[in-house]
Amino acid sequence: MDRRRFLTAALAPLALQAAPHAVTSSAFAASSERDDKMTRTTQRIIEANGIRINIAEQGEGPLVLLVHGFPETWYSWRHQINDLAATGFHVVAPDMRGYGKSEAPQAIDQYTILHLVGDMVGILDALGAPTAVIVGHDWGASVAWQAALTRPDRFRAIAALSVPFRPRAKAPPTTLMPRTETAQFYQLYFQEPGPAEAELGRDPRATLRNMLFGASGDGVAAARAAGGTATNLAMVPKGGGFLQGPGAPATLPSWISESDLDHYGEEFRRSGFRGALNYYRNLDRNWEITGALTGLQVTIPALYMAGDRDFLLSSPGTDQLLANLKTLVPGLRKVQMLPGCGHWTQQERPGEVSAALVEFMRALPSRS
Repeated sequence: MDRRRFLTAALAPLALQAAPHAVTSSAFAASSERDDKMTRTTQRIIEANGIRINIAEQGEGPLVLLVHGFPETWYSWRHQINDLAATGFHVVAPDMRGYGKSEAPQAIDQYTILHLVGDMVGILDALGAPTAVIVGHDWGASVAWQAALTRPDRFRAIAALSVPFRPRAKAPPTTLMPRTETAQFYQLYFQEPGPAEAELGRDPRATLRNMLFGASGDGVAAARAAGGTATNLAMVPKGGGFLQGPGAPATLPSWISESDLDHYGEEFRRSGFRGALNYYRNLDRNWEITGALTGLQVTIPALYMAGDRDFLLSSPGTDQLLANLKTLVPGLRKVQMLPGCGHWTQQERPGEVSAALVEFMRALPSRS
């Protein structure tokens, strides 16, 4: 019996003496509601930044906002939600706009970085929370970095997985992406509306199966063994598609199950991929609208984690970026690399990620 149930049981006789029916009923209902909040992940729709956003939440305590990337949903944080809630945090993981059960505006220009950061601030407002620790992976890390950069009054610390902080480039991002006579960087392939949606949406479950394996530590190791490199794993042949190679093996790595894929497949079968791909279609627009942020630094406490087999680390200039990350992020507390881990950091190494997050957050200054 945990402490909460012990206290409920101990106080029950006093409740019975005071009001045998009404008080007993309300006391046990309140206790049940608290216990449920502490031990089970629930979902609900909230209004935030002018749209409807689905959030998964669990636990009580300081707020932690978990922000997923592409192509995932709140479900990518399933392990951390349980782990962080069990250690005394109120954990909230939204389906980002365009994903899962959240609203998906049709217009491409409704997915800029300012909209995405606005959604995160809107979630805090909807929950009545003055501040939160923000944790992001992949696109979620980009959103988290920008939230930390622009709203340090609302986000008291940041943990970023896979994607490091990148200062504003000197030119629009798509003009700097790799391309050859025969192939182009996958984010360039995503720019034209239509082809990528059709390819990825043909069989969403198979798409997620192949993508989750292909960019994992296991998938990268298999590709390298077959003669591939981290660089060409991110390239799309001209006239070809994003999904390449033999796909995932019949037996999946232990960190992903067939039931996990059932969940992802159903979510993307309902939502499609248009909203998710619209994030990439705003890369140049994001560059245009964030000129005023040039030169700003992330000053709040920060943690960066990545797998040493993450294909994104092979992007041109990333090694120099990581070497100088402390200069760009003066609040950086730690850089943690996970051996053998690929891109899906919190899913491939759930225990290590949860432990690092708890250690980082427990060392933060007390909230005023």
